[in-house]
Amino acid sequence: PALRGQFTTGAHIGRYLGLPRNASQEEIRKEWDRRISSVCKPCWELKYCPYGPLVEQFPLPPLLREEARQHYEYVKQSLATGRLGDGRMITADLRKQFEQEVAAFREEDYPVELSQGEREASCSVFGHFCPVFFVNEPFTETGETRRIGRYIPFATKVRVARRDNYTCQICGKHLRDDEIEFDHIIPISKGGSSEEGNLRLTCSECNRRKGHAIQFPDDRRRLRSGRSKQQPRC
Repeated sequence: PALRGQFTTGAHIGRYLGLPRNASQEEIRKEWDRRISSVCKPCWELKYCPYGPLVEQFPLPPLLREEARQHYEYVKQSLATGRLGDGRMITADLRKQFEQEVAAFREEDYPVELSQGEREASCSVFGHFCPVFFVNEPFTETGETRRIGRYIPFATKVRVARRDNYTCQICGKHLRDDEIEFDHIIPISKGGSSEEGNLRLTCSECNRRKGHAIQFPDDRRRLRSGRSKQQPRC
């Protein structure tokens, strides 16, 4: 599944997207879809995070319902005993904050689980949503814009076919001209481009298995193993 249309986060995300305070969830969703159409997480392409601690200045995914329920019970217990979990006394300001949290708590406001889109957009190190989805631009370091869309120029196809030696890059099968398929390593649906560095040759079976997933080394080994059981390499 793609990142598009799957976010269930609260209205506070709209503020980071530059939308008015009273923007509807549908308006937030549409703006999010527009933002992610021209970019993907840099760690997918670069294999490292160029933002570093800046990630912590961006919003976190929502608390899950079970996590919110545990926090609610902790706050109630702290109010009842007058102490925090580490034994410290609750200050007057903190007591006021806790009382407001208890009064406003509704477990139905929290999702049971995060969507696939929310999990993929979250930083694997810091947990926050990746800044690229809030500040992205289609520019590159060369001054050219990213080639977005499924169209692949003929010259690019020829270079990729020669580079990959007419071989499926997942299972290793040698491919005839009529068997070649061009796979977007980072799918178009997740901000991937149709540039040479994001393309590789695959056979039709491996391409269908991969689908819209972002494939990491473990996934390639798994696909190759499953593919070799059904059809030997040529």
